Amino acid sequence: MPHRALIADDEPLLRERLALHLQVLWPELEVAAQARNGREALALFDEFAPDVVFLDVHMPGLTGLEAARAIAGRAQIVFVTAFEQYAVQAFEHGAIDYLVKPFDEDRLAATVQRLKARLAGPGPAVSVAGMAALKTVMEQLAQGLGPGSPRRQPLQWIKASSGNTLRLIPVDEVVFLRSDEKYTLVVWSGGEAVIRRSIKELGDELDAERFVQIHRSTIVNLRHVAQVVRGANETAELHLRDRPEVLAVSRSFLHVFRQM
Repeated sequence: MPHRALIADDEPLLRERLALHLQVLWPELEVAAQARNGREALALFDEFAPDVVFLDVHMPGLTGLEAARAIAGRAQIVFVTAFEQYAVQAFEHGAIDYLVKPFDEDRLAATVQRLKARLAGPGPAVSVAGMAALKTVMEQLAQGLGPGSPRRQPLQWIKASSGNTLRLIPVDEVVFLRSDEKYTLVVWSGGEAVIRRSIKELGDELDAERFVQIHRSTIVNLRHVAQVVRGANETAELHLRDRPEVLAVSRSFLHVFRQM
């Protein structure tokens, strides 16, 4: 009998991408089902009894970690998440492997080889005790209390939805972000998109060495700044490379450029 897999992730584009890569790297593996959240993952697990489960750590309703606790001992588990600092702890506490979003084919190929080896041998899946230890570690990391208080990995992609389409915008290509209450305009080298996230939320997740706030409603990528022209009353204008927009630098944030 061929091995079966279940993919659980609340982002449909990433579920489909993972399924397509698995089809190429492991054609004998049947992706029996895809789940949108942890509760659906458990229901589909009972229905299809997969040998391998790819679980996004952060899902609405029931997290991937909570779903893994229920599955532990019955399948091989691969955690999928955007937070790379969990990886070492996941290995230490018995997770078969770990994929960091956005994953690449080489990394997934290594995971496939480990899964094949584990399925071919008598090795156990993640134990209940291992899952309990991992849950504690991840809670500590989420609160910044883990060993050495590791820093959260800066945001790598910004998700923008349009109808049934989810676009992943590489943060490196973002020129600037401008907010209007609950919505934020994302301007990048390939176009523009409006997302339902505040400028404060995004500012907390972006790399502070590359992205700076220049106005209460604007964040800019320093790599796309051509020059800063000082104006009257402790203000300034920021000119971009290869872009027509001129961004205002308010008095409250002018100190950012004094220190450079």
